[in-house]
Amino acid sequence: MKKIIGLLVTLVLFAMVAAGCSKEPTPQDRFDAYIKLWNEQKFDKMYDYLTEGSKGVISKEDFTNRYQKIYEDLQITDLKVNYKKPKEQELDKEQDRITYDFSASMDSIGGPIEFTHTAKMKKEERDKKKNWYVDWNTTYIFPQLKDGDKIGISNSKPKRGKILDRAGNGLAINGQVYEVGVVPGKLEGQKETVIQQLSSLLKMTPEQINKALNASWVKPDLFVPLKSVSMDDTERIAQLIALEPVQTKKVEARIYPYNEAAAHLIGYVGSITAEELEKVKDKGYTSNDVIGKRGLEEVFDEQLKGKRGVKVSIKKPDGATEILAEKPVEDGKDISLTIDIDMQVSLYEELVGEAGAGAAIDPVSGETLALVSSPSFDPNQATLGFSGDEWKQLQDNPQKPLTTRFNKAYAPGSVFKPITASIGLTNKTITPEQTMDIKGLKWQKGASWGDYFVTRVHEANPVNLEKAMVFSDNIYFAQTALGIGKEPFSAGLKEFGFEEESNYPFPLEKSTIGNLDKELALADSGYGQGQIQMSIVHLLETYTPFVNAGNMIKPSLILDTQKSEKAVVSPEIATTVSSSLRKVIGDADGTAHSAEIADLPLAGKTGTAEIKEKQGEKGTENGWFIAYNTNSPSLMVAMMVENVQDRGGSQIPVKKVKKVFMQNR
Repeated sequence: MKKIIGLLVTLVLFAMVAAGCSKEPTPQDRFDAYIKLWNEQKFDKMYDYLTEGSKGVISKEDFTNRYQKIYEDLQITDLKVNYKKPKEQELDKEQDRITYDFSASMDSIGGPIEFTHTAKMKKEERDKKKNWYVDWNTTYIFPQLKDGDKIGISNSKPKRGKILDRAGNGLAINGQVYEVGVVPGKLEGQKETVIQQLSSLLKMTPEQINKALNASWVKPDLFVPLKSVSMDDTERIAQLIALEPVQTKKVEARIYPYNEAAAHLIGYVGSITAEELEKVKDKGYTSNDVIGKRGLEEVFDEQLKGKRGVKVSIKKPDGATEILAEKPVEDGKDISLTIDIDMQVSLYEELVGEAGAGAAIDPVSGETLALVSSPSFDPNQATLGFSGDEWKQLQDNPQKPLTTRFNKAYAPGSVFKPITASIGLTNKTITPEQTMDIKGLKWQKGASWGDYFVTRVHEANPVNLEKAMVFSDNIYFAQTALGIGKEPFSAGLKEFGFEEESNYPFPLEKSTIGNLDKELALADSGYGQGQIQMSIVHLLETYTPFVNAGNMIKPSLILDTQKSEKAVVSPEIATTVSSSLRKVIGDADGTAHSAEIADLPLAGKTGTAEIKEKQGEKGTENGWFIAYNTNSPSLMVAMMVENVQDRGGSQIPVKKVKKVFMQNR
């Protein structure tokens, strides 16, 4: 009996399977499969679902390529094709046509695209089997797209945002330059002569000019652009126009009104390279864009560049157009800086001819008023393009005009001493009244130091904090650092922002402590040598506690940035250090007494940092000076000048900073 029942079950299952296998495919199942392939963008497989009539209109290769090209050109993403599945429906066996409504949504280069459409399904017999196929036409891609229509993409270029100083003066603006070129047909009979003249005036090689003239698109009557020239270069423009085949036209360009004075801070823009495009291609950049090459133009490039407007249209054979998607142009955002361009120019002019850096801040608000690096370069010429010789001269210049110095970390020398004093006072290693018994101009802790001595310039004994600051006594601060000890000294420096990554808008090199494991290194670090390194911006920051009752103010560069501060020393210690810094300038024996101005009570500190490969050898020297007005602390200026050895040392920046204060009193 069990065998009979088992046999019956097997027969029933076989019958069911057989019935299932012979069941004719439904149009819904077929359209389901077609939609799935479409969402996966498997266009070659979609073609297999088309009716014979559709295949007669378009080949598989053309069908696949057209979909792929349109989707690639329009940068189609987030494709979602859906259709409302109908309720179970009884189809007449003789019925060979049916329609389904479907919807499609996607994102494109021109913004979102959405549409609804009706798909026609047709039953056809192939290889003696009947099945349902899609009766396709071009409107399935987009309903507006008919046979013979083409898809066009047009772009609207955004205006680049301006970079402005605190008063709204343009530091980087959008202006015009002359585009210089020739009409080849007018060169007849004088080509070689004119090319030689152009080569000299445009600083291009004859080969570069001929390459432009021999481009595939060039025709005798077409203007061939060669190079852009500043509208201020009137003498050169006049010489160029005097050449008959030469023509000029005004074109938009980025302009830098303050030239070299703000070049390192602002930077410049140039045509995007293939390497740069590879890095930013997912951020809306194209090969036709310009991009910030250095400075704030580079730092804020995405914000400044804006977003190009894109219009996707369907062009009809009769010339009519129908908009498929449109994304409006978004102009770049302006960047307003805390910079005072008059202060910037004043500080730069003092540094002209020197290699060095200058910076100025409002020590109460933290706002940066100037950031200068010298020597500099012409950012307008950089944007228009340096010739090979010009670029080589910049690179070979021993003063390195392409190096931005205000964001680099250097050995600070004696301008660092107020920080050592602050840590020593906080840790009670020293007191203002306490004196050290120091004899002679050199000192070493013991025989273990071998031939190495800490030296000082001015002999005095005994020495307290004020006298040590006035005379800039290296031995006093070396002994103070040793008295503080490695760990407390390092911890104190970290309170002042050493070893901390800066969030300053213009990237700054981190100020570092280096290795303090050896006594020699700790002693040298006490007066700003050893392996201590800091940027001029951070130096200014570390002096802000002396005018803010012990609170260190974080420098800002973007206007209306919220003030950020933290307490690093007590108000009493801040006052003590500030008083000694006033004596550095006010006292007749002070190292910066030459900066004294009768009605402008400056406080500050000089520094001479020796740059050498190893201890014991003679190196080059950088001269430092930092100062602020004790009565009205709205301006603090720091300057570093390289290679001051044998020509005045730190007195070089002292005299220059004094002039800046006198010009901006």
